[in-house]
Formats: sequence, structure tokens, C-alpha cells
Amino acid sequence: MTIEQALAKLGIDASCATKLNNFIGLFEKWNKSINLSAASSRGDLLGHVNDSLHVVPRLHAAKRVLDVGSGGGFPVVIAAICLPDVQFVSLEPVHKKHAFLRTAARELGLPNLDARAERLDDHADADYDAAMSRATFDLREWLEAGAKRVVPGGVVLGFEAVRRDDLPPTISRDAYNIDGKPRSIVVLPVSAAAAAP
Repeated sequence: MTIEQALAKLGIDASCATKLNNFIGLFEKWNKSINLSAASSRGDLLGHVNDSLHVVPRLHAAKRVLDVGSGGGFPVVIAAICLPDVQFVSLEPVHKKHAFLRTAARELGLPNLDARAERLDDHADADYDAAMSRATFDLREWLEAGAKRVVPGGVVLGFEAVRRDDLPPTISRDAYNIDGKPRSIVVLPVSAAAAAP
């Protein structure tokens, strides 16, 4: 599936395609020297972009979003491109990857992306409308940790490749397929109790 097709399927503005394609080019350039990801082909990268795009519809109502373990920018750069009015804080403690995220924000014109070389444990803010992470933590552990960073009424978002039966009963799933493989965005609504430290 092309980026344009993925945008249309999800109802995301088609004008995002140019910056998304520019991001892929930048990623490929950097990935040759610093190993941002095991994704080596254009097809692999398109799969990561398409996967990341599925989180975008869940963030329209947010003003501030935390992304933890941002790595090569999936999903935070993708979301920041598609949602220019949402402020994203990206945590990536690996300095080479953090440098890439800062470069991507600058070269792609993303003033709404604040990339920080921090670990979650060292990050003090807990006033986000949404928190997300992709393939960084165990999913159940991430939902618990993310809930402490989000205001009541907000959401924690995680990516699920294999369906889990040990997640909180209050979650919902947005199911989809990438290259024939089932995936889900797991959505945990945050109550006042869950948000408490």
C-alpha cells in the first residue's frame, strides 16, 4: 500500500504525503550509517509508516502527546507530520537516534516536535493528553507506566502485534492489517485513579 493510499484509507489529509516521503528519504540516508532500524528496504519502511499512521486518528483531540522510546521516529515523526497543531514530546536516550529526531524535526519543518535525550524515569512531566510507545516496552508494563504520565480523561496507546489476554479490562482495540498481518492499536483510557502517582 502506498502512503497516499494509506492516508486516504484513514481519512488523513493527502497533503501529508510529501513530508512523509521526505521523511523516508531522510531515514534511509541516516540508517546507512547509524542503524536506526532493521528495516532495510523501501517496502519495510512503508510498512512502518503505514503502521504508525494508525495511531493518528486517536490523537486528534490531544494538545500534548508523549512518545517514549522514539528510536527512528515511528510513530512520533509520522504523527507530528499529520497533526501539526498537536505538540509532541519525544523521549529517546540513545544519542545517535536523538540526533536523528532533532534533524528530522528541523529538516521536515516540525516545530511541534520536541525531541529530548531522556529516559522515561528521568522525565518529570505528567500532564499529557496521550502517551504512546511502539515496540519499546512490554505492552502491559507500558500501559501501566504511560497511565502515570497522562491526565484523567486522556489515553495511553500501544501497538499490539500478537493479541494479549493479560491487559487491563478497560482497554479497547483498533484492529487493522499491515501486509496481511493482524495488528491493533491498544487504547487505555486513563481515570483519576490510574493517573495518580
